[in-house]
Amino acid sequence: MSTWPEGRAVVDATGAYTTTYGKTAHGLVRRSERYDVSAVLDPRFAGQDAGTVLDGRANGIPVLATLDDALGAAAAAGAPLTHYVVGVATDGGKLPPVMRATVEAALRAGLHVVCGLHQFLGEDEELAALAAARGVTLTDVRRPPHRRDLHFFDGRIEQVDSLKVALLGTDSAVGKRTTAWVLVDAYRRAGLRAELVGTGQTAWLQGARFSLVLDSLVNDFVAGEIEHAVWSCWRETSPDVIVLEGQGSLMNPAYPGGHELLAAGRPDAVILQHAPARREYDGFPGYPLHDLPTQIRAVELLSGRPVVGVTVNHEDLAPEQVPAACAEITAATGLPAVDALRDGMEPILEALAPHLAAAGARRRTGGGHA
Repeated sequence: MSTWPEGRAVVDATGAYTTTYGKTAHGLVRRSERYDVSAVLDPRFAGQDAGTVLDGRANGIPVLATLDDALGAAAAAGAPLTHYVVGVATDGGKLPPVMRATVEAALRAGLHVVCGLHQFLGEDEELAALAAARGVTLTDVRRPPHRRDLHFFDGRIEQVDSLKVALLGTDSAVGKRTTAWVLVDAYRRAGLRAELVGTGQTAWLQGARFSLVLDSLVNDFVAGEIEHAVWSCWRETSPDVIVLEGQGSLMNPAYPGGHELLAAGRPDAVILQHAPARREYDGFPGYPLHDLPTQIRAVELLSGRPVVGVTVNHEDLAPEQVPAACAEITAATGLPAVDALRDGMEPILEALAPHLAAAGARRRTGGGHA
């Protein structure tokens, strides 16, 4: 595996930072092994710390107004930029028009450009020619793999004797990936070997070693690619715990997702990420969010596996409101509920402990799943 970080990156979230469209930038600000994130672009928050703006905790990554500002700051610090990352996830995966000129400027400045949108920048003749002339790369993370490299489901998932936890959600853009990483880190701090299987472009950008981009795949191969990623993770690293990052939500009208992870990833248990203050599916007024007990029943009916805990996205909640929101969830579902970013994952680890013990027993006896 190549040495990481691959380079020093500026992440463009112009007009989207702190919104659900800025979730790619949010992920990279919170965690990135693939890149050393030097700055975030969004004129609305220029001059502030990216971590403070996002989570109330400074992390030393500045928010700047323009690419020129980022290039100048990096050069002055003696650490020139090498990469420009499109840090937004838009409806339909289209590049915001305001960003195209910035992509051109990044290429002219000799930066590698990385994009996780459905709109492939490498197919833009002008941008491709400019990249070639400058000797830099255009990486489209969502470009589908060649079909000869794809895998079909064959049942080898049953060999995996690690604890497998699916981190699903009640909506899209609700924090599933962030919480999945928090869970991985919690297990690692506890002295266990834990790995994330990433399923979207942001996890790849963050450096998840075992990754696929679900919404770039031909449907026939989705199950097989999930199985292959989980099985490869198990075979190559022999982790105690594998956490599967969810996409969309089971009943989201535009981004239905999760069933493929339940069917092909065959988790032992499920954690459900939920935003208590949301009333409608993200970006779709008039589509009421299904209530949490209904979503839990749907997951358990489809998977035959238990939802053992709820993790809370605190958007639109004041800090003092979060404990009450968690208590209401516990009263309604009988499950532990925590804000992973603010409270940690101890109650979730406790809920998963019997499943971890069962996985340990499987490993000792050399038996996979029944």
